[in-house]
Amino acid sequence: MPVSTKDISDMFAKDVFTNKGFYCGKVSDIEFDLARYKVRSLVVEAAKNSLLGKAVGGKRGVVIPYPMVQSVGDVVIIKHITESLAEEEPVEEPKAQATKGAMSPMPQRGQLQRPLR
Repeated sequence: MPVSTKDISDMFAKDVFTNKGFYCGKVSDIEFDLARYKVRSLVVEAAKNSLLGKAVGGKRGVVIPYPMVQSVGDVVIIKHITESLAEEEPVEEPKAQATKGAMSPMPQRGQLQRPLR
């Protein structure tokens, strides 16, 4: 299979769209893994009122992991994101009664495990 190479400077200021056609913004920076000679992530300047801009609540430089990038050509295509991922509220940790020597319950997604006192 032939490998195509591109000049990395061509990536800057490219428009970013999801694979469902929603506009996200423009590439403003690129993060590299120099030990492996690979692109680690793209930093996208989220456009106001875009899908990405609404999902992150107005934050400007949004880091998109490179495995989410599906193609790079005239534009950058990333996997579609849903607004519900960004709107997920932290899950409250269930209150458990501690007994001496008891183990704490398994942490749920997005939670840190805290030792029982």
